[in-house]
Amino acid sequence: MKQKETVDYFLKIVWQNISNTYNQIASGFGITQAIGYVLINIEATGTKVSALAALLGVKSTSLSRMLNSMEQMGLIYRETDVEDKRSVKIFLTPFGVEKRKLARDVVVSFNEYLNDKLSIKEKEQLIATLEKVNKLTLHYSALKDGYEQKYK
Repeated sequence: MKQKETVDYFLKIVWQNISNTYNQIASGFGITQAIGYVLINIEATGTKVSALAALLGVKSTSLSRMLNSMEQMGLIYRETDVEDKRSVKIFLTPFGVEKRKLARDVVVSFNEYLNDKLSIKEKEQLIATLEKVNKLTLHYSALKDGYEQKYK
């Protein structure tokens, strides 16, 4: 099978292009696409570091460097969770709220652009297909453990 015949090739290329586009725009605002994504996902009531890590698909410890950078930039601050003293919640500063709005506006604008270029049927089919690929991927991951056991 050739690389350009695989689903994962096209998923990676499309996401890389979207990410690069977001990064180019975000750099004009003094942030990165990843920082914008984090800002968009911080709730007004605060968001646990573990929840942000799950959204990004990384471990909480891996997220630490980005959060340190965001804190130094004055975008966020951290507080111990009042309900669970072992947990830390992230909050936006007023500057972070401002950058979050810019990031959100970029995402909304890009999606409006896509909505103008894709028919409703194309968008629905794409979303349904991506949801199916995601479910199949998760199922494959579960099967993979059995596969590894069988072929070790």
